[in-house]
Amino acid sequence: MGQLHNRIALVTGAGRGLGRTIALALADAGASVAICDIDADNLETTRAAIEARGGECLALHCDVSSSAAVDAMFAQLVARFGTLHILVNNAARVPEGEQDTVRRNQHYTYMTTPVPRQSLGFTSAMSDAEWLRFWDVNVHGMFYCTRAALRLMEPQRDGKIINIASIAGISAMSAHSPHYSATKGAVVAFTRSVAAEVAGANIYVNAVAPGGVQTPQFEQYLAAVGEEKRNQLWQVVPAGRLGTMEEYASLVTYLAGQHYLVGQIISPNGGAVI
Repeated sequence: MGQLHNRIALVTGAGRGLGRTIALALADAGASVAICDIDADNLETTRAAIEARGGECLALHCDVSSSAAVDAMFAQLVARFGTLHILVNNAARVPEGEQDTVRRNQHYTYMTTPVPRQSLGFTSAMSDAEWLRFWDVNVHGMFYCTRAALRLMEPQRDGKIINIASIAGISAMSAHSPHYSATKGAVVAFTRSVAAEVAGANIYVNAVAPGGVQTPQFEQYLAAVGEEKRNQLWQVVPAGRLGTMEEYASLVTYLAGQHYLVGQIISPNGGAVI
């Protein structure tokens, strides 16, 4: 039996990437895991992977940007498991469009190449729609899920909440994505505020703020941009590599267990921010 035996966990955005790896790690540690995602096919793949390893899993199709959808998801979770002990707010929109890649490459070049100092012009060129689209999942979805979780955790005086922030929320490393950075800064502030509010009820809230994560999507980006751009990235990461999804998931698993951490923003980032 693992360290999380008899614990019920919910991981949002668990259909792929880091969310899937976190869900697998929690299941391997003994937790019964509920997973949610907006992508039904990816959600089913994660559920099958957990059950293939002997874990118990409830797959819930949910758009966390909808308050009503989140409440319905929690009703299904309670009907199956009765309560919740661990919430991992992982679901997020990330800057992975074509224009995001252009801005990222421009920023990396600016940071690592001797060029005249100037404004990069990212914020002044951003539309209302581009700015707003990141808030519905990254911030509102986190709030809806946290609120629903606390309604279960507060009466039982027991719970762990782990929010997945980003190095973008604690530094200027993602100046190419001011919209994303702002939402992840909100995750950091929300984590600290709620942590101070609920710690007296034995509910510990913390955040993980990853630097680069070795997801398939980021590996595709690195392969596409070529050696010069990859080397520019490694110039600002002293470790010279991305963090693996398993490394990040092991930290989340620790935060889901017994510890004395309250309101901490822990950032594994290979030394990019020290």
